Amino acid sequence: MNGASTIAIAYRYISRQPGVRSGHAIVEGTRIGVHDVIGLLQNGETVDTIVTRCFPNLTRAQVYECLAYYEDHRGEIDVLVARQMAAPAP
Repeated sequence: MNGASTIAIAYRYISRQPGVRSGHAIVEGTRIGVHDVIGLLQNGETVDTIVTRCFPNLTRAQVYECLAYYEDHRGEIDVLVARQMAAPAP
């Protein structure tokens, strides 16, 4: 079984797609990375502000699933968040 199938079974709203966000975990049907959501939460946003201001197309269930994915893949997501925070602003 490949990684994409495993994620589809374990996480209802999280997937990986080759060529989308470098193959990193994303919220299904979007280009929003799990690390995008986690980075916002780590920088003071709340579930409510994420679904109302940051990513109004996401549901609370999707944000909570990002948190669940993070708990299971903390090392992977921490690296991606750190890279994102270190990137120079455009």
